[in-house]
Amino acid sequence: MSSRTLQFLTVALAPTATVMLAATSSSAAGVPWSASHVTATADGTRSLEKGSSILSSTLVVQGELKNTGPGCYSLWTTAIHDFAPTPARKLATQCGPGSTPVSFNTHYAPTTTASAYICKDETARNCGQRVSLTTWPIKQAAPTTAAAE
Repeated sequence: MSSRTLQFLTVALAPTATVMLAATSSSAAGVPWSASHVTATADGTRSLEKGSSILSSTLVVQGELKNTGPGCYSLWTTAIHDFAPTPARKLATQCGPGSTPVSFNTHYAPTTTASAYICKDETARNCGQRVSLTTWPIKQAAPTTAAAE
């Protein structure tokens, strides 16, 4: 391998190691996520269940898909493991007003990225923006002070 390739890999993968280390502590209680499209929303928490090694963790996503209008909306997810994308996966569908629980797990390693998105109907053609399920660490809101009192 050329030194240029090694330098690229070092720059590209170093943040991943830092991210993985930060993720295990910041995600223990569950980190919020949310997505929306037209009259549908989905939200919940995501966390990591640490495995026996850094390569054997599990991303756990819990939540709910809600719809306030007519028609059907589906929550989809996709993941990229070791730079190889997996097929999109439909997690839940809600037709008309109401809500449907969502729960799924996927293998997690430092090179995993996953996202969720809502699509109209049961196909992945008319979809909202993808939201990351693997952006770590989560920045906590700054505490407010009572200095203004």
